[in-house]
Amino acid sequence: MTPRERLYEYARLTRLDRPVGIYLLLWPTLWALWIAADGLPPWHLLFIFVAGVTLMRSAGCAINDYADRHFDAHVTRTRDRPLAIGSITPREALAVFAALCLAAFVQVLFTNPLTIAFSVVAVLLAGTYPFSKRFHHFPQVHLGAAFAWAVPMAFTAVNNELPPPEAWLLFVITLAWTTVYDTFYGMVDREDDLKIGVKSTAIAFGELDRAITGALQVMVWIGLFLLGRNLEFGGVYMAGLAVVAALMFYQQFLIAEREPADCLRAFRNNHYLGAVVMLAMIGDHLWRAAA
Repeated sequence: MTPRERLYEYARLTRLDRPVGIYLLLWPTLWALWIAADGLPPWHLLFIFVAGVTLMRSAGCAINDYADRHFDAHVTRTRDRPLAIGSITPREALAVFAALCLAAFVQVLFTNPLTIAFSVVAVLLAGTYPFSKRFHHFPQVHLGAAFAWAVPMAFTAVNNELPPPEAWLLFVITLAWTTVYDTFYGMVDREDDLKIGVKSTAIAFGELDRAITGALQVMVWIGLFLLGRNLEFGGVYMAGLAVVAALMFYQQFLIAEREPADCLRAFRNNHYLGAVVMLAMIGDHLWRAAA
């Protein structure tokens, strides 16, 4: 294998060719930075968190493929992943995970001691998530906690103090939202996962998958509404929440027949939902500044 081909396999291992996961982790991080700073955060923190999100999501993919190395070859969607076909060795995947986590930790060193302490939890959550699907049916909740932990970290980085109640509300919102879209993702592989014994909320929810994800979406929407009310966001933000509600209805429409391709579309559609919330926050801030 040439060096160029090996770099391509590393990119596939870390899913750099499929950046939607980066976006889904990035949006709540940017929400938190924006709220914590009451507008545009300092540029150095923006760079640190964007880089950190990219590095940690890539690290998470590497350790996930290591954990699933004996299963991926038996799942239609994952059977051509680098570890499944042998183009990357398990030892290499562990080395990539360690190197990316170290690089992300170096970024955090340019913040403050409180944020550094919080980052330890982030690594533990990211490192243990891939193995959770062996032991319980709620790895999506575990992933939600891993993704949502960027929220309190953003607040500590901006303000150098323990996160306020709004940060923990946003943490819960992000956790629930991640559980929703990763359940959609799990619905894509449900039949294969049942055969090989991998656990997920898609399997645990069964025929109630639409009802439960719909209820969680309502919870996310109410949480975003309460967050906006507590922060005194105005009409622009509320208009954005109307668009969020429409996207949630659309996602439920997509998963109605539980077709794997449509469930994957519903998963990816959440990127737009996250972007709408961010634009609503920015738009509301600009509107109030101009008033």
